[in-house]
Amino acid sequence: MVGATKIALACVLALGAAGISASAQDSQPQARLAREWVAAASAFESYTTHGAEIRPGFASGREVAGAVTVGAAHEPRQLEAGMIAYAALAAVQEPAFVDSVQRLAGDARDRADLIHRLADEPQSVMGLPGADAAAGRAQAALLAQIEPLIADGRRVKQAAYDVQHSAWSKGPIADPAGRLTRVKAISARAFEPADADAERLFQAVTRAEPGAGGAPTPVVVRGLALAALALSGAAGEDTVDAVRPLMSEPRSAACMHLAKLNLFQCMAVAGPHYEDVFCLGQHAMIEPGQCMADAAGGQAR
Repeated sequence: MVGATKIALACVLALGAAGISASAQDSQPQARLAREWVAAASAFESYTTHGAEIRPGFASGREVAGAVTVGAAHEPRQLEAGMIAYAALAAVQEPAFVDSVQRLAGDARDRADLIHRLADEPQSVMGLPGADAAAGRAQAALLAQIEPLIADGRRVKQAAYDVQHSAWSKGPIADPAGRLTRVKAISARAFEPADADAERLFQAVTRAEPGAGGAPTPVVVRGLALAALALSGAAGEDTVDAVRPLMSEPRSAACMHLAKLNLFQCMAVAGPHYEDVFCLGQHAMIEPGQCMADAAGGQAR
């Protein structure tokens, strides 16, 4: 069998190739994840990591503008797909789940049946041995990325009040219309990972620890279904369109979209710099973070 860590590495390396496969022997199934989905997973990891690194000790309007650029730099649909892909990469760290999928995928008829069932009914993945453990690991991995973002967002939101003791914070934002246009452009741009992003993604998913959550959410279930398809060789470049419906979940999609609209509306009426700090903390960090935490099945602390 192919080790779970080796499979995750193959998926991450797909950032630099049309499709990567990993197998110990020619007779064993391949693990393939299309570049688009790995890039989405990297977008999720990058946004949550860099967002959680925003520090609330602002000393100028320039620092606030730079932080807003970091916080706003996520495209909601890619981020949603990224949660699912990240969950898949975490799920393939669970050996029992990997074994059960590979045993099925080793038989051509069983493999075809599995792929068909996962496409029609992603929830069916939970019937596989090891799926509960894989779901717990995926949930834990997602929340490990999300919770620091929310915690930092709360500190940034508090800074919107604290910073008002400084005169600069009450000064008017320069070119507010232009800055809103720039934020909207950043928000519509898909994330394109570099080599360093691929390495950081690999390190993050391979640190995924076993977790014991509640009933898996639709996003986590979709992540496991994607993992099973990747392990079955059915989530590569040649099946992107077939897999695409799996990469979105209506409730989390609506939540992420609303958070982004709230950010735009907040920035459209913001006057002094401290109001931009509030927009950043509440609508670019806390709200999308809470959307993602709910989608992962956790409660943000």
